[in-house]
Amino acid sequence: MNGATLIRRQAADLDWSGEMHPLLRRVYSQRGVTGPEEVELGLAHLAPPESLKGIEDAVELLLAALREQRKVLLVGDFDADGATSCVLALDALHGFGFDHLDYIVPNRFEYGYGLTPAIVELARTRNPDLLVTVDNGISSLEGVAAARDAGLNVLITDHHLPAAQLPAADAIVNPNQPDCDFPAKNTAGVGVIFYVMLALRRRLREMNWFGNEGPPEPNLAELLDLVAVGTIADVVSFDRNNRILVHEGLRRIRAGRARPGVRALLKVAGRNYANAVAADLAFGVAPRLNAAGRLTDMSTGIECLLAEDERSAGELAGALDEINRERREIQAEMDEQAVGFVARLAQSPQELPAGLCLYEPGWHQGVVGIVASRIKDRLHRPVIAFATNGENAQGELKGSGRSIRGFHMRDALDAIASRHPGLVTRFGGHAMAAGLSLEADRFEEFRAAFTEEAARQLEPGQLEAKLLSDGPLEPQWFSLEVAQMLRNAGPWGKDFPEPIFDGRFRLRRQQPLKEKHLRMTLSPLEDPDVRVEAIAFNVEDWPDPEAVEISLAYRLEVNEFRGERNLQLVVERFLFA
Repeated sequence: MNGATLIRRQAADLDWSGEMHPLLRRVYSQRGVTGPEEVELGLAHLAPPESLKGIEDAVELLLAALREQRKVLLVGDFDADGATSCVLALDALHGFGFDHLDYIVPNRFEYGYGLTPAIVELARTRNPDLLVTVDNGISSLEGVAAARDAGLNVLITDHHLPAAQLPAADAIVNPNQPDCDFPAKNTAGVGVIFYVMLALRRRLREMNWFGNEGPPEPNLAELLDLVAVGTIADVVSFDRNNRILVHEGLRRIRAGRARPGVRALLKVAGRNYANAVAADLAFGVAPRLNAAGRLTDMSTGIECLLAEDERSAGELAGALDEINRERREIQAEMDEQAVGFVARLAQSPQELPAGLCLYEPGWHQGVVGIVASRIKDRLHRPVIAFATNGENAQGELKGSGRSIRGFHMRDALDAIASRHPGLVTRFGGHAMAAGLSLEADRFEEFRAAFTEEAARQLEPGQLEAKLLSDGPLEPQWFSLEVAQMLRNAGPWGKDFPEPIFDGRFRLRRQQPLKEKHLRMTLSPLEDPDVRVEAIAFNVEDWPDPEAVEISLAYRLEVNEFRGERNLQLVVERFLFA
């Protein structure tokens, strides 16, 4: 819980019609919502598929494969977005009547990311006619060329940012490709393939494909639990379109209509599907799916999501939980090494360079992204963590970067690659996260280039962490009912965050837990008769044990324990004067 500059969000003075709790109205307006219609999240408000460039070409390609019952091979990705995308496509295409479906997921340690020529060679052993990428492919120039040379058709569905040149696929659906008018640019990979399936179903309806001698029309809303998981896991911006998709997916999960694999993953994570919110998928389901891709391969995660019964889903979810425990152990050691490295580099964050590159021999390639994220959060500056690609420390390094607002990670790598030809062998990603490869003996050269690029783009003020608060909370709103209202008012996520409040409290009691957490009983100074329980996790800067008053930034949470539900404050920061 490092220090950060507290900034209170400003609420617009809006005259909303209809009834809405004043606190909720304030919170929404502080997130740029201008009217109640913007928080109406029914499927009728989704952006239509027609404006997605390439979607009609994709439909034609899939229709031809369906008519002739060609073999379709899905090429997935090794994260939760890729896994949910793959399962969604398999389920939907099977429901449409495709009889010859299969999938492969690149093992990140053997094949790297995306549709590489090596993956094409592996795919050819399955004798496909059509390759469909999900959550990857937009930068696979060589892989697509190899597939076309082999006589295969290729459909790319992706959401990552494209390079200047696009692959020569038969069809590309990506809201971020040039000249695409689709308004929801933040759609995750699973959302893109969901839209392709919506467009294909519409065309099949027009053809009177369903019923009679054809298959019954599938209800694609049954796939929205997958869309919610993948969208949340990929930490894309929660614009209105993504909030609609997540809201509808969560609604199905809470109603008990999620697939067995999602319910099983929630169960092993200790989460109750009946009142699941976005955070339960983000911190319960997503890490367990991602752990498979980080340490082994994503096939276990995909098979868990494909499971048709509770028993097999439970067994696979248990296996994923064990993999995630192993991931946490590896990560804890790497985190400690990374913190030590940074401490040796400088005595204070102000002395550190604007961008950090971290590397230790023996770091796990599948976990460096999490380490980069942790150090980025701790020091509030872009970070790239590297691991050796394979056992040869003199060979290739693979890096995973995480960024802060104001520093576009992928564009920064592009600028470095342009200024230093041959330095970066491969790269790709988003504004906030990207991956790259480079030769091990050029690490110091890249570190210097990255440090220079970060210093060129970032002002000192941008390297200071800022905590956005929704302001103080009136004493009468410290209640279980208000906490539940805010919990239900989401879904909350990136760029539409869960409310954080700040205030000063009388400290009635403080009790350390396991030497790293702190439990407290508090009273707001404005109403000393109010008592509320609070918990602070992973405390680094402990309050004075003799303190009588304390300032906090916090969230309201519904704490469930042994069947009882109570209000609890979860401390985000201690605000020291």
